[in-house]
Amino acid sequence: MRYYTMKRRSLDPVVSKSNAEAALCEALLALRTVDEMHAFLKDLTTPAEFEALADRWSVVPYLIEGLAYRDIHDRTAVSVTTIGRVARCLAAEHSGYQLAADRLRRKRK
Repeated sequence: MRYYTMKRRSLDPVVSKSNAEAALCEALLALRTVDEMHAFLKDLTTPAEFEALADRWSVVPYLIEGLAYRDIHDRTAVSVTTIGRVARCLAAEHSGYQLAADRLRRKRK
């Protein structure tokens, strides 16, 4: 009887996790249009991951406005758990959500 094992990851990868994350961030910054970003994210993520990212972003404006979680859920159908997770990130000192929302708001003015 033959047993097959999964491919094992190298214990000493050539590219560190921080280098891989930096390379991903650079790739995101290299994209110039919404269509380019959309295509990249569709390639990068599974349909469920892409939907989860969109869900998280969709609640940010409502949280910034101060709407109650239940009201946000009623407007977006995003789970209250996810809304709470995004709210915790917005409250953090290094909130990327807040930074992106602020820049978009200034851009639209």
